[in-house]
Amino acid sequence: MNGKLLAAALCVGTLAAVSAQAADLPRRAAPPPPLPIPPVFTWTGIYVGVNAGYGFTSGSSSFTDPTYGTVTGGGNRGGFVGGGQLGYNYQFTPGSGFVIGIETDIQGAAFSRGNTAIGTTPYYNVSPSLDYLGTVRGRLGYAFDRWLVYGTGGLAYGGGSLPSSASAYPYTLPDTSRIGYAVGGGVEYALTDHVSVKVEGLYVNLGKGTPGSTYYDATTPAYYGTGRSDSGFGLARAGLNYRF
Repeated sequence: MNGKLLAAALCVGTLAAVSAQAADLPRRAAPPPPLPIPPVFTWTGIYVGVNAGYGFTSGSSSFTDPTYGTVTGGGNRGGFVGGGQLGYNYQFTPGSGFVIGIETDIQGAAFSRGNTAIGTTPYYNVSPSLDYLGTVRGRLGYAFDRWLVYGTGGLAYGGGSLPSSASAYPYTLPDTSRIGYAVGGGVEYALTDHVSVKVEGLYVNLGKGTPGSTYYDATTPAYYGTGRSDSGFGLARAGLNYRF
């Protein structure tokens, strides 16, 4: 009997010691929840922005008038352009994938003209200036996450005002508005989920004006004519967009 009591006492003591050691062990806490996975970037959405750049004309510095001879310094010069744009993109697969979109823009233009003459007599170009231009274009590109490389093309339009010397021209004056096309491409990078920057190049063709008759005013003396309009010009610009 004493042996049984001793064995029972030893068992109770052992269990008490094990329980005490278990109580001293650190408690096992549940692991923290995993961090949320950020959403994959997409170019889909409406955006608005601003742009600024420079237009490069391709006209010759001189041309030949059929009646009076060579008009020197007759080429238009380039100038600053700047304005705003509105558009929409749709990306087929978030992250990397094809992107289609449409964009419209309008900007003011400040193209200058060179002084012209026939011999030593001034020649005044009475054709309208290009004071503004705009486009409505489709865009097709491929996105590499936050980088977007695209091509673009569509309708272009523009207009301006007649110079003061046009009042001395007795023949029909050219229309102050023109219409044509624009093609080009660019690269855009998303700085944040909403803000992106782009660099873009366009070739804009607003139609070649038809040269009119040259008028010689002996009382001034001076020549008045519509000159020779450039068929197109290059446009390099940078832009900043905000996407909703």
